[in-house]
Amino acid sequence: MYVSYPLSYEHTLPICMYTCRGISSSDALFGLQIPVEFASILFSPCLHEQQEDEEMLVPHSALADNHQAMEVVAQPERANNVNNQPVEDPPSSRFTWRIENFSRLNTKKHYSETLIVGGYKWRVLIFPKGNNVDFLSMYLDVADSVSLPYGWSRYAQFSLAVVNQIHNKYSVRKDTQHQFNARESDWGFTSFMPLGELYDPGRGFLVNDTVIIEAEVIVRKVVDYWTYDSKKETGYVGLKNQGATCYMNSLLQTLFHIPYFRKDAKKGVLFIDFPPVLQLQLKRFEYDFMRDTMVKINDRYEFPLQLDLDREDGKYLSPDADRSVRNLYTLHGVLVHSGGVHGGHYYAFIRPTLSDQWYKFDDERVTKEDMKRALEEQYGGEEELPQTNPGFNNTPFKFTKYSNAYMLVYIRESDKDKIICNVDEKDIAEHLRERLKKEQEEKEQKKKEKAEAHLYTLIKVARDEDLVQQIGRDIYFDLVDHDKVRSFRVQKQTPFNLFKEEVAKEFGIPVQFQRFWRWAKRQNHTYRPNRPLTHIEEMQSVGQLREVSTKVHNPELKLFLEVELGLDLCPIAPPNKTKEDILLFFKLYDPDKEELRYVGRLYVKNTSKPLEILTKLNEMACYGPNEEIDLYEEIKFEVNVLCEPINKKFTFRASQLEDGDIVCFQKSPSVEGGEQYCYPDVPSFLDYVYNRQVVHFRNIEKPKEDDFSLELSKLHTYDDVVERVAQHLGVDDPSKIRLTSHNCYSQQPKPQPIKYRGLDHLTDMLIHYNQTTDILYYEVLDIPLPELQGLKTLKVTFNHAMRDEVAIHTIRLPKQSTVADVINDLKRKVELSHPNAELRLLEVFYHKIYKIFPLNEKIENINDQYWTLRAEEIPVEEKNLGPNDRLIHVYHFTKDTAQNQMQIQNFGEPFFLVIHEGETLADIKLRIQKKLQVADEEFAKWKFAFISLNRPDDLQDSDILSSRFQRRDVYGNWEQYLGLEHSDTSPRRTHAANQNRHTFEKPVKIYN
Repeated sequence: MYVSYPLSYEHTLPICMYTCRGISSSDALFGLQIPVEFASILFSPCLHEQQEDEEMLVPHSALADNHQAMEVVAQPERANNVNNQPVEDPPSSRFTWRIENFSRLNTKKHYSETLIVGGYKWRVLIFPKGNNVDFLSMYLDVADSVSLPYGWSRYAQFSLAVVNQIHNKYSVRKDTQHQFNARESDWGFTSFMPLGELYDPGRGFLVNDTVIIEAEVIVRKVVDYWTYDSKKETGYVGLKNQGATCYMNSLLQTLFHIPYFRKDAKKGVLFIDFPPVLQLQLKRFEYDFMRDTMVKINDRYEFPLQLDLDREDGKYLSPDADRSVRNLYTLHGVLVHSGGVHGGHYYAFIRPTLSDQWYKFDDERVTKEDMKRALEEQYGGEEELPQTNPGFNNTPFKFTKYSNAYMLVYIRESDKDKIICNVDEKDIAEHLRERLKKEQEEKEQKKKEKAEAHLYTLIKVARDEDLVQQIGRDIYFDLVDHDKVRSFRVQKQTPFNLFKEEVAKEFGIPVQFQRFWRWAKRQNHTYRPNRPLTHIEEMQSVGQLREVSTKVHNPELKLFLEVELGLDLCPIAPPNKTKEDILLFFKLYDPDKEELRYVGRLYVKNTSKPLEILTKLNEMACYGPNEEIDLYEEIKFEVNVLCEPINKKFTFRASQLEDGDIVCFQKSPSVEGGEQYCYPDVPSFLDYVYNRQVVHFRNIEKPKEDDFSLELSKLHTYDDVVERVAQHLGVDDPSKIRLTSHNCYSQQPKPQPIKYRGLDHLTDMLIHYNQTTDILYYEVLDIPLPELQGLKTLKVTFNHAMRDEVAIHTIRLPKQSTVADVINDLKRKVELSHPNAELRLLEVFYHKIYKIFPLNEKIENINDQYWTLRAEEIPVEEKNLGPNDRLIHVYHFTKDTAQNQMQIQNFGEPFFLVIHEGETLADIKLRIQKKLQVADEEFAKWKFAFISLNRPDDLQDSDILSSRFQRRDVYGNWEQYLGLEHSDTSPRRTHAANQNRHTFEKPVKIYN
């Protein structure tokens, strides 16, 4: 079947999309044609589904801030031998690490023995209980990093695996690569595999309390990123990664090296045909309806160097197609994706001239590669490694390759001279030429400025106008942000007096009315005007003045321009300054408005007293002449705020005030007025400003959504914070507010909430390791938190014996209570089938029953965060077991085929079932259908299997089940069970803590 329709392109490259389904190019094609005959074809091989890798690769101590500017090439290359260079195999090694008594490891970290690869020492680092996550964390570590010389660096590709000791093909293996250095001496997977799977005996990873880990390390040579010249080494240049633009860079490189693409696009009617350039989309990504998510298909898909689309009598062409054109194509480019569906990296292998030499375009880096690397290693699928311990396991170890081709570019042989053509400047669109010219001019200008930077000085001039505009808005401490004042770029040889003329033109201040002050950084880290420039200094050049002003190499000169205004507000000459004169800057604080602003500056005699200038300050503040005011000196603000009262009866010299000091003043608080302010004086206000923190609060039940924000102080105590939250929420008792800190890495609430008064200040609540957040989670309790902390809270699901209903109950009891107390409390809350019904409490994990709790077990150590606690009535038939009866586990399951492997996936509610001696499967099926109330039509589709250690053995109706289940006490025997195979039709529910918790097919009611 062929489909044809017109398609119009405006301002786009003439690329059409051919779509098909199938494993090879022999499948049917649906296409479009345009006059310039460019097209793309999307191929989707019949690939199997695969579970995706979703965790981030991080060093174990913290997330990486950036990458070391060093990268790897297979072999150093020289400009005199660009086209042909053999690639040597890098050194590699594999080793196996057996960890016995694994469940009894009580250390946070556990290291393997040292392995030497490529002359370097390596070891594997694991976190048996997870690196602050509920996953096994595993990394490759440089064993001797602390003793290596300064600036060391090495690059390695490596894979880490946890071996499945029951079925080797189910082993979990992950691979990555990293540039190791002193800052990042280990690298790997924080969320390697769930701890629940690792510690589950039925999964096969922990056998006889032993875990087996395998590692392979390949060490490659490194070259200095900053000295490597792609053009010198390969003749080609790369594209800078502008921030996650590798996918675009690889595509742009592919298009750029098809010169015909660099000309004007054409529009026209499209028809079915094969174009000169084919882009084949392999559809590595697709939507999985069973999992309700996108997945990446990593199956093997081979592609040829030459593709003949005329084979088999041209079966891909429509009857009306032009058969005179020979559709033989040569591979030009391979676009690769490395990673999973949720993240990864893109790059491209390209033959720019269709020669035998391939090039890898990886963002800015361009390297030479051979054909094997460009083709065979990008097929995908599995790679088989030789066994290092033949006596241990004879099965070759396979692991999935997550780097594979996702798009192919072919060029038709008969058109390659036209496609791989020379591109002249006239072939580039005019608007692109203009843009490139402008960008080049800007680049040259910046380059020129950088080259001439040593010839210029940047002078930043602050004025009273800047202080008025910034203080109380952008800044509160010191006087000005120098990055926001007027700056002048002046040649160093320029006399300073000549610079003053430029200032006169800019600000309209005559030269004779200008007085410039130097800024100086004090020992307390404040920055203040220090002294005015002398007449001799103003006779110097700008460069000389800058060198004297700054002790460090800094091309900037910072000045304060003092301008005095007359009664008519016109500039006048500045007053003569003697050694007794002090220039002070004044800020005014209004506690009513909680406002601080700059009001001006004054010269005072160091022998005078503040009492003598009170009238002038009242005038500056627009107060009455007799208004009582208090004065404070702003001394410093790092590491804490220091703002002390000034005694108005002492001289300025006695108060140790000098040029550039800041005096803050305000109305004296009224004793009779009784007005209450949050920040009644300058010191309290500056403390507040320095420590204020806007916190975004989220409801613990909706951890992704901001609910409200509060402006708090970092110095607020626990009681202050919960009181403000309670006030906002309208809760009478603040002790009913429970807070939980934010995990900066997982972007989720921390597993454990903050205990009552467990942290002293807000700052402690917002710190997670070395990172600070502005998020807190809250919940409103029905009882005060101190009382709740003395209780053990359990969430217990109750499966009703008579109705198709599940209820979730919150049980709170003293921590010393037992399981019997839980059951007695539950009996008062649930409806039983009869008054004498007995209950039992089960531990359910990943849809399997792992434990029936003894009635005398203490509840203090029961964990319902990751395991589901289920209560149910004990059926009468279980109480009256005959001597030959068996009590077996029954679980629902589906078969999941991933990576060409069959895996068992359990779902739904597990249960116990009594089977009798000699009872056939046909008899048991009738009882199961009645128990589960499944319709005949649906139940007929179900299959039954005896499953031991995740290996299913299909059952027939005539099979005697009692012969399969030999042990009678199977409460803990979750490794063998009767499996009910059918599709999972229950609604999908996602929970942050555990995918297994509280997921039911029956209607759910929640009681708190």
